[in-house]
Amino acid sequence: MQTNSGLKAEYARQIEKAGQALARVQYRINRISLLRVLLFCLAVAGVVSFWNKGWMPIAGTLALTLLPFLMLIRYHNRLFWRKEYLEKEKETNLQELAALDNDFSTLDEGREYVDPSHLYTYDLDVFGPHSLFQCLNRTCTPIGKDVLADWLDHHLEDKDEILRRQEAIKELADKYAFRQRFRILGLMNKGQSADKAELLAWAKSPILFRIYNRYKYLPAMVTLFNAGCLGGVLAGFMTGNQWGILWFAIVLLSFLFTHKISKVQAVYGKKLQILGTYARLLKAIDEETFESALLKEVKEKIGSNRQQATQTIQKLVKLMNELDQRNNYLMYTVLNGCFFWELWQIMRIEAWKEAYAGELPGWLDAIGEMDALNSLGTFAYNHPEGYCYPVIDTSVAFKLCGKRLGHPLMPHGQCVTNDIRMDDRPAFIIITGANMAGKSTYLRTIGVNYLLACIGCPVYAEQMELYPAKLITSLRTTDSLNENESYFFAELKRLKLIIDKLKAGEQLFIILDEILKGTNSMDKQKGSFALIKQFMNLQANGIIATHDLLLGTLKDLFPQNIVNYCFEADITGDELTFSYQLRPGVAQNMNACFLMKKMGIAVADD
Repeated sequence: MQTNSGLKAEYARQIEKAGQALARVQYRINRISLLRVLLFCLAVAGVVSFWNKGWMPIAGTLALTLLPFLMLIRYHNRLFWRKEYLEKEKETNLQELAALDNDFSTLDEGREYVDPSHLYTYDLDVFGPHSLFQCLNRTCTPIGKDVLADWLDHHLEDKDEILRRQEAIKELADKYAFRQRFRILGLMNKGQSADKAELLAWAKSPILFRIYNRYKYLPAMVTLFNAGCLGGVLAGFMTGNQWGILWFAIVLLSFLFTHKISKVQAVYGKKLQILGTYARLLKAIDEETFESALLKEVKEKIGSNRQQATQTIQKLVKLMNELDQRNNYLMYTVLNGCFFWELWQIMRIEAWKEAYAGELPGWLDAIGEMDALNSLGTFAYNHPEGYCYPVIDTSVAFKLCGKRLGHPLMPHGQCVTNDIRMDDRPAFIIITGANMAGKSTYLRTIGVNYLLACIGCPVYAEQMELYPAKLITSLRTTDSLNENESYFFAELKRLKLIIDKLKAGEQLFIILDEILKGTNSMDKQKGSFALIKQFMNLQANGIIATHDLLLGTLKDLFPQNIVNYCFEADITGDELTFSYQLRPGVAQNMNACFLMKKMGIAVADD
């Protein structure tokens, strides 16, 4: 098994290798540039030297200089593509090296997915700065980014689906070369978040020209007419001026279609060009061999009985590139006058849409799924030590057992790990403890690892078994100025939502931090007792952290279903220390008054 230090060495080696290759490519680019300048100068010198010696020497000079010049242009373009690829390769490996030290600052935060009303993502810092998403996200397409965010928003609850994704992640974790190539190819021409919706809108948009037979045959008729006119001029039946007038009339007639074609090109042209990048990603998927069932299903989405997705998309990209020639007004006028070329080209694109647009959603889904799975595969690859794939157990009413759980966003060497055990329904763990002792961190550690487990990822634990119920939390309820509701009312709405879901028969895993914070102590205590009793009656499972030590007495009412744990603050003389270790029982030491005195704030004696 790879170690963390081994991973760092491997990424450093890849960075050095990419840097050396980049230097060699840059050297070639510089030499080719000089050679192109030399060939151009030789061509000019040859033409000047042989100007008065006939066209044969001039033609020979141009053939010997300009043909190699044009070939070097194509080679130059390939070198520039290779240079960009190597730059991205170096950049991505630098990102991974930083990520191993918990520096995710150069990675996308997923800020647009932050939703304070979500069942758990806001409380668990799933999106936003230094979030779980930023730790996981290595997507290279907007489609893949949306898929990954959706997986985090809606975790799996079906055992078979979780195991299928686990299998795919394990396989991709071992496919370092494939994952990196896929990501680099996507990053070289990154699209926009609206790409998928707009591409699908284009696929569903109506055909404008091919539905009319008169348009289908018009380009062929114009071509035959021009051929006839040419024959007439050569045979002496008509003059070149007469043909010129007729030709110009054809050009004017072609303008009747220009507005509609320009609208299609303006709305969808750039979006369809991104398919060139997607074609390379589809090709990478097609060329890879997979063993897991889920990855095989993703690959099957890009196959076709007619042609592979890569070839058909490249054909569309070529057609769109050719349509862009209409931006050259001279070329546009000549081609339209001779062949009604613009109309013919847009109908070729429409023919492609008729033949393949129905398969486009499947191709885009395959790219998005593979992109998201690659991200999770990279996460698994980057965490070989202290992580495991959880066992999913649906043979029991509920289970959540784990040893040495830590928070994935905390540095490995600094993270204090703790256990959890809950293997009955209903059941609750009540955690008491002092300020800063570790209660909230523990709740988030459990929540984040539970979420990772339910999306198929490895978890920060030595061992973990769980029943995949729906996760719901209330850790960070806030006032809502927009909806003119108080903190307390917002918390009540969340608790009401939990009760309603339980009454509807949903199986939940609930994590609450200091419930009913927005009311007075007597009300809070009475309401908390009533709420937990209702949870018990509704067969719920969860964890509650509280400063209220009296909630620990609930164990007397439900001795088989409630367990008390605590995080203690140890006060020795004038020093306050925290072990951050979970201990059985109810907390004995509180530190608010001690800290106030320590900071010079007067506290009345008992």
